[in-house]
Amino acid sequence: MSEQCQDTLRCDPADLKQAMSIHTRKITDSCRDKDCIEDLRVYLASGSQQLLDTAASARVRSAELLYTYIDVEPVAFDRNHYCIDVTFYYRILADAVVGVSRPATLYGLAVFTKRAVLCGEDSRAHVYRSTTRLGEADGLSLVKANLPTAVVEVLDPMVLCSRVKEVCDCGACECLSQIPGAIRAQFDEELVLSGERRRLFVTLGQFSIVRLERDAQLVVPVLDYAIPCKECCDTPGAGGEDPCEMFSRIPFPTGQFSPRGCDEKNAAETGYQTFSC
Repeated sequence: MSEQCQDTLRCDPADLKQAMSIHTRKITDSCRDKDCIEDLRVYLASGSQQLLDTAASARVRSAELLYTYIDVEPVAFDRNHYCIDVTFYYRILADAVVGVSRPATLYGLAVFTKRAVLCGEDSRAHVYRSTTRLGEADGLSLVKANLPTAVVEVLDPMVLCSRVKEVCDCGACECLSQIPGAIRAQFDEELVLSGERRRLFVTLGQFSIVRLERDAQLVVPVLDYAIPCKECCDTPGAGGEDPCEMFSRIPFPTGQFSPRGCDEKNAAETGYQTFSC
């Protein structure tokens, strides 16, 4: 705890100033999810798709979350609840075995969409700000001017499984109708959406938190304006403290010296565990 916080907690109630009105965001509802996304299609870059069509096998190495698009719409039959449609865009890296050479790297895009329904409370007030200008999406719709704000917190997904399927075995075509330009710009080559011989699919595990927030005005007791107690320092790690003294307070990492079984791995070193089918 910082010195500033400690001083605040020791303040006597008699030191309270008059109440102050603040503007903040109130969380009206929230939920958490643990999604297992099975057989998510990977739209490979053109060069990667050519390698996959001739590869003996392929396996997904990692998945990175590029962007999350959020859309909020009111529920027709309940004015207090809202549908939050969330679209996740992932960059997928995979290794393909082509002939007897070393594995080649494949990369592409995977897209997953989910929906949550949360209580956003009812508000008849239309909210506008001086930064809103006509021509912007937020300034054109009077109906959407009182929607709550949706916030999504999500971790990079875990790669659980991957597989390659022939196009004739994939069933109905599930092609992307539209890919945002900013997402396409993340790839050096054009993404192959159709006409391929083989398709790469991945199964991901994802943890996320979704919440709705509304602007609120609150009255809070005021102690005083917050003034930092710590002095600025222009040298990293040098806060006037002896480095050996700081090192002496670090606990000895006994667990790092303890023998582990062959199947045990340190989560701090390996990150997410990758499984294979």
